[in-house]
Amino acid sequence: MNIKGMETLAKHVPELNSTGGKLRITLYALGLFTLVNLYFILTDNIPTWSIDSEIIISSLGFLILSFFFSRKQAYNEKYKELAYRNAFAHYAMPGLGLIVSAVVHAGYMNGPVVPLGWWTISFLVLGWFMIFVGALLWIRSIFAFGVDNLAMLYVYHPEEGRIVDSSIYGILRHPICAGILRIWVGLALLNGNANSIIFSIFVPLGLTGWIRLVEEKELIERFGQSYLDYRKHIPAFWPRLLDLVTFFKFLLTGK
Repeated sequence: MNIKGMETLAKHVPELNSTGGKLRITLYALGLFTLVNLYFILTDNIPTWSIDSEIIISSLGFLILSFFFSRKQAYNEKYKELAYRNAFAHYAMPGLGLIVSAVVHAGYMNGPVVPLGWWTISFLVLGWFMIFVGALLWIRSIFAFGVDNLAMLYVYHPEEGRIVDSSIYGILRHPICAGILRIWVGLALLNGNANSIIFSIFVPLGLTGWIRLVEEKELIERFGQSYLDYRKHIPAFWPRLLDLVTFFKFLLTGK
């Protein structure tokens, strides 16, 4: 299967050129995901720890991931051609592993039961809708952008960056983050206990802080005033009402 962007990514990550290397990456990711979820399962049995653990792990994940951006110059000077590969292994993979584990944990985290009422069916309907839209948005975005963009290759190799001609960039600035946000909130709503509902309120705020303080800082450095102008007119996660038709067209067709 020829995955868009994989060939370009493999030029900078030697492990992707061999079956053994790919297996090591997969086992590392699965091992980290398993360990973090075991931690969640254990701490969910301690009163009040469930939501605390969700906050700690997701915050730690974003903190570690931020080093992938902030240590770019130091890694370029130290590792040269292997700067991206090493930074991704040291910071992006563990950071993303913690974040993905926190997303999944939102769907089973422990907490006080919310009394049944008319809101119960609302949580279920909205939760499934958010997950469906989020997953479809994430998948469509990956096919449009390629795994090289997903893996943030061009943070370290901007000279190799390619123009992505997709309608979604005229609707949302961060469609992949927008997809993850919807899945995260959707799982929390399906879980339906007080901890997951409360946490779901703060997920959009946390992601907004992340893109403002980290991702968009990098983009402003690369693109300057043009990105600042773009940010003024295009929302990060939620499409404007006048763009809803185009948004759902992208979800259905990828165009």
